[in-house]
Amino acid sequence: MEIMTSEYKHWLGELKQRIRQSQIKAAVKVNTELLQLYWQLGSEIVERQQNAKWGDSFLKQLSIDLNEEFPEMKGWSERNLRRIRQWYLIYSQHNIFRTQPVPEIDANTKQVVSHVENENAIQPVSQNCQQLVGNLQNDFFSIPWGHHILIMQRCKEMDKALFYIHKTLENNWSRSVLDWQIDSNLFERQGKAVSNFSHTLPKPQSDLAQQITKDPYIIDIMGVRQEMQERELEAHLDKHISQYLLELGKGFTYYGHQIQLKVGDETFYIDQLFYHVRLHCYVVVELKAVAFKPEHVGQLNFYVNAVNAMMRTEGDNPTIGLLICKDKNDVVAEYTLQSVNSPIGVSSMQIYDQLTADYKSALPTTEEIEAEIRNMEE
Repeated sequence: MEIMTSEYKHWLGELKQRIRQSQIKAAVKVNTELLQLYWQLGSEIVERQQNAKWGDSFLKQLSIDLNEEFPEMKGWSERNLRRIRQWYLIYSQHNIFRTQPVPEIDANTKQVVSHVENENAIQPVSQNCQQLVGNLQNDFFSIPWGHHILIMQRCKEMDKALFYIHKTLENNWSRSVLDWQIDSNLFERQGKAVSNFSHTLPKPQSDLAQQITKDPYIIDIMGVRQEMQERELEAHLDKHISQYLLELGKGFTYYGHQIQLKVGDETFYIDQLFYHVRLHCYVVVELKAVAFKPEHVGQLNFYVNAVNAMMRTEGDNPTIGLLICKDKNDVVAEYTLQSVNSPIGVSSMQIYDQLTADYKSALPTTEEIEAEIRNMEE
């Protein structure tokens, strides 16, 4: 019987997709169960170290016993048990789950006494990050354990740690992408563009618009050079749009580059046009391979007004302009934006070669590598 009909192939394709989705859900569930187990284990380790005065030495024996009982499971090394303890201590002190922290309270200062090793201690959360804490209560266990380890190792401030946990959940980052985002200082760059959003957009749209900006933008695509001209840079980014969108952030939908606008008898071209699905508005992006000049804002303001008049529909919010320059003077940018009625943000860019210059200088030379090999052979 011939069953390889188009109907069967279609059904088979749907079935495979459902199986894949089921596998993903199962993996997420397993990860959640494992992290909840780790959390409880971390709590019990801390409690027994305090109340039973077991100290740290019992972790070695615990590792041996758990590996003997569960040889097929990874994660019971003494090193990982210490990580579990550290992980619990860090986040239990900041009411992530409304649980009472186990560490002691200093009688004089009334402050929590941290038992986390000094080199790994994470600083307290600020008031600005309290909302993130609340939002994470249901999703904290959803991201993989390797992500948690990376965040613990790289983020010493609680605001920063919670930021990367939130962004990982929001964007479904792999560990390598998370590592890159930390390397590129996303926490320090997020929402830092000079803008006039606060007096050109209503709340909460003005706050959301500010948060989609970065300063500087890291242009890390292979082949980008410092001396690239605007059109060359624009074409290069268009060719590698998926990587560029990763840097722009979640919510940007690419509309196109060199978008033609006919105004009167003249034709103008927008460098890049996006639509932001969360802000429900067009975003006009102008790239400048030179330092910021006040006249750049005038040009971008014209494009924003033209998009509002010719493309914006009743369901769209006001168009936003984003100017990304090679460099900028913040004071000059602020003065320029004061009298502009269109919502515009001004940021700088940083080419990949600049970002990695320090890393490159730290790499050993060929001669040093050869010398090291000779020493090993001897």
